[in-house]
Parts: sequence; structure tokens; C-alpha cells
Amino acid sequence: MAASSTKSLLLSCLMISFLHQLQFQLPHVAATSLKKSDGKGSRGKTLSFTLYQHETINKTGYIVVDGVAGAGVSQTTTPFGTVYVFRDDLTVHADRASRVAGVAEGSSITTSLDGLQSLSLAKITVDHRGHRGSVSVLGGTYNTKPSDYPVVGGTGDFAYALGYVRSSPVDLRGRTVTYKMELHLYWPPYAHYAPVPQKPI
Repeated sequence: MAASSTKSLLLSCLMISFLHQLQFQLPHVAATSLKKSDGKGSRGKTLSFTLYQHETINKTGYIVVDGVAGAGVSQTTTPFGTVYVFRDDLTVHADRASRVAGVAEGSSITTSLDGLQSLSLAKITVDHRGHRGSVSVLGGTYNTKPSDYPVVGGTGDFAYALGYVRSSPVDLRGRTVTYKMELHLYWPPYAHYAPVPQKPI
């Protein structure tokens, strides 16, 4: 009887040990399964796509508070302390005449005396490739270089998504400027394995 109880106890301990080890192996397997993203039913996985933001001064973007010092107003600079608001179309190609797939709306405050950096917040609403909803971002902008913004929330098909949005200048000449906007989204439980964006050179 004692030998039978000892065997049962030993078997139970071995089973618990095996399950405990398996528990720490599963996240590694899940992380390797993220390599490919399917465009449909991506919730619980990852989704990446690119849109283009078009901003026209005094048409889709306005200075609502004048800055106090530093650089003057241009396509890429505003004085320190300037508050700027925008509501820009997002298209599927860099050409402004291409299909509109969403809108980016938000504001920025110039935070550097050279007028090139700001703190920005935006809501990006998308209707693209069968996905509808919005993501909200908050982060620092460098007007003439790529900038990465962490995703801080989402709605609709993007509810519970985490990740980042990279905005890169495409055309900064003329009254309308164009930025390439790359959205990289990850859903729990895989959001923990989302890559940290690397700073472009």
C-alpha cells in the first residue's frame, strides 16, 4: 500500500514538473509563429500595412497657438511652443489622387528651438483591406526624419492592438507635404513578442 502511494506521488510530481517545463516552452513556440501575417482574421496575430498622409498648411493643418522663440514657420519648422492641429487624408499610394483609406487627426506641440521636433498625438482611423477601426498614438516627431509612435489604444477591428506606427517624410516641398505611414500591429497574447522598432540610419 505504501509503495503504491509512493509511486502515485512520484508520478504526480513528474507530471507537474513536465507541465511546468512545458509552460515555459509555449511562449517560445508562439513567438516563432509570428513570422507570417495573414491579411484576414489577424486578431491574435500581427498585421502590417502602409498608407500615405497628405497635409496641406491652412487647409488640413492649422497653427492654433503661435510659438514664442526659435525657428520661423516653414513646411518643416515651427517656433518653440507652437500648437498645431491637423485632419489629413490617408491614401493607399503616395499620389494624392489615389483611394482614400482613412484619416489621421491630432495635434502637435513644437518642443525644440530649431523647430524640427514636437510631441504629437493622433487618432488614425482606417477602412482598408477589410479592416475598420482606429488606433491612437502618442510620441515624439522629428519633422524631416522617420519617427516611431507607440500605439496606445484601438477601436473596432484594432481593439486591444499594440505595436507602433512609423511616419517617414516622402515629399516636403510645396504647400502639401506627404508622409509614409507604416502601421505594425500586434494582438495579445502575441503583443509581448512585438519587435522593438530600430532607429533608421
